[in-house]
Amino acid sequence: MDLTKRQLAVLQFIRKFLETEERSPTLKEIAEGVGSSAVSTIHKHVQHLMDKGFLDRSHGKGNNIVLAQEPAAAPRELASSEWGHEDGKRARSVPFCGDVAAGQPLLPESRAIPLEVPTCIHRDRQELFVLRVRGDSMVEDSILDGDLVVLQRRGDYRNGDRVVALIDGEEATLKEFRKDPQGVWLIPHNPDLSPKCFAPDRIAIQGVLVGVMRSC
Repeated sequence: MDLTKRQLAVLQFIRKFLETEERSPTLKEIAEGVGSSAVSTIHKHVQHLMDKGFLDRSHGKGNNIVLAQEPAAAPRELASSEWGHEDGKRARSVPFCGDVAAGQPLLPESRAIPLEVPTCIHRDRQELFVLRVRGDSMVEDSILDGDLVVLQRRGDYRNGDRVVALIDGEEATLKEFRKDPQGVWLIPHNPDLSPKCFAPDRIAIQGVLVGVMRSC
């Protein structure tokens, strides 16, 4: 699939960065590397490269832009009915609980409908649920507006986890979790936004991010 000159420059920078730094670059680092001052434009180029199958996302901690195993002949946006088998196992139905904001916090809907999650994400984990992201505060993790995030409820959460946090029992938001003597920090991954610190009793973690799915 053809790439524009700018997309090719972004892809070449990411390849070299992954080889030399052994980690994924942030959107700001990509912008600086290709001589761009607009992180939002780099975000669009990275999204196009994902859609064309040249880039992919890992779902652990930190920035998660990685090279795809092989370029695809068509966009990699798949409907839930197209998420296929892996290692002989079927996709699993997981409750979809509505929207969560990655910019302005929103309360997830109480109703839940089943949504298929591929084996490569669920890996037989228990206590999973799915939310749709609204907003752009996690773009440096390549979590985009409209993406579906798969989360797991569990008893412990570590610094660096990407979590859905409930603030004051009313607002739910997707952010990086960090706790220190000052309190609980909810950290966006967007250079235009700032972290916020809360008293621990104001925050209830709803789940930790285990995977991201690009919806059609």
